[in-house]
Amino acid sequence: MTKRKLGNSDLMITPVGFGAWAIGGAGWEFAWGEQDDKDSIEAIHKALDMGVNWIDTAAVYGTGHSEEVVAKALEEYSGDRPYVFTKCGLRWNADGDVRRVLDPVSIREECEESLRRLKTETIDLYQIHWPPPMNDEEIDPAWDMMAKLQEEGKVRWIGLSNFNVEQIQKAQQVANVTSLQPPYNLVNRDVEDEILPYCYEQGIGVIVYSPMMSGLLTGKMTKERAANLPDNDWRKRNPEFSEPKLSKNLELVEVLKKIGEKHDKSPGEIAIAWTLSNRAVTGAIVGARNADQSKGVMDAAEVNLSEDEISKLGSVLGK
Repeated sequence: MTKRKLGNSDLMITPVGFGAWAIGGAGWEFAWGEQDDKDSIEAIHKALDMGVNWIDTAAVYGTGHSEEVVAKALEEYSGDRPYVFTKCGLRWNADGDVRRVLDPVSIREECEESLRRLKTETIDLYQIHWPPPMNDEEIDPAWDMMAKLQEEGKVRWIGLSNFNVEQIQKAQQVANVTSLQPPYNLVNRDVEDEILPYCYEQGIGVIVYSPMMSGLLTGKMTKERAANLPDNDWRKRNPEFSEPKLSKNLELVEVLKKIGEKHDKSPGEIAIAWTLSNRAVTGAIVGARNADQSKGVMDAAEVNLSEDEISKLGSVLGK
């Protein structure tokens, strides 16, 4: 795969990275249901064999388990080690309920815990997972701690996730922001108006998550499957997976399928390629739960959509 420079860093990343949210497994508030670690490791290995050179995880995924699985997968992998990105700022209780915590002492503790679980001395990109829910004044001390961790060599580069423009600007007054991780896909395009243009102008790298709308745009989701999602799958609570939105979203999938046939690619790969067509986007985080899923989506960067195809996809839901 070709590589792209991530923001102001020296990281040259492939357009597609492996997303480790779902492989955290069950037992926490935003789980995707049960997950077999063996399948997860095989999914990671397949993605790396296909040329992917970065993995994005977070401390909260599986309340630490995703990071442990990533570490085990890399221990067992004989090829080049990929970059590993992770996140902080979400803590959990014994029941797996999640809350936002941006206290600087907590961020340092989380960093040490992630280093231990990942079995590494340095995290390639460390990101604040969510901004404070109430008071943006928490951003300054939190971002100052992130900069200190960078200075100490515990993390190489620092980024933000789910921040708006004003919150990014607030962090920039403290230290440089290397990257932003927002949600972006054909269903959720809110970042197009302000956030993506701002990041492009500022030279902030963008790695988007959920480019396939959490599996909705893969071509594998049906009304029946959506209705039968297990109760421990967070998507059960997502309105995009239920009516009246589900039917409209599945109409979009039919358009993805038709364009995919022209390129000999899956609907999911076309959905990913569409996000990568935005000039502000450096890379897309693509999740997979087994090797077959990796094989079916990690080549999305090879797709060159025409302007007509990009426009057609963008108009289906009436943006």
